[in-house]
Amino acid sequence: QVELAESGGGPVQAGGSLRLSCAATAHNKYCMAWIRQAPGKEREGVAIIDSDDRTTYVDDVKGRFTISRDNAEDNKYFLYLEMNNLKPEDTATYTCASTPYSCKSDPWSHLLDQTSAYWGQGTQVTVSS
Repeated sequence: QVELAESGGGPVQAGGSLRLSCAATAHNKYCMAWIRQAPGKEREGVAIIDSDDRTTYVDDVKGRFTISRDNAEDNKYFLYLEMNNLKPEDTATYTCASTPYSCKSDPWSHLLDQTSAYWGQGTQVTVSS
């Protein structure tokens, strides 16, 4: 059973920082990611981390966001998203996602599809200018 629970969102001014956390119960070989959805927009990927801690970022957040995970014990661990130099366009609901499909093969096609990924409930991030 996969369980994902996010925390750490909130209001922040442009240029500020936030750290999101996701308490995960999932196989430690699963591909893990943060995705987000802004009001009126489609859900989109943010960052991916695989079981070997290799990371991938979408262009919009490169150099500003950092995804990481701590060591798994009994398939329980935390996934983090450190967000710096936040911009108003980063305002969205941020969701932790997990898929048993490989991170190496078109991962966003699985992570953004709720039929092939597990999602948490999300945490709201609001960046004011």
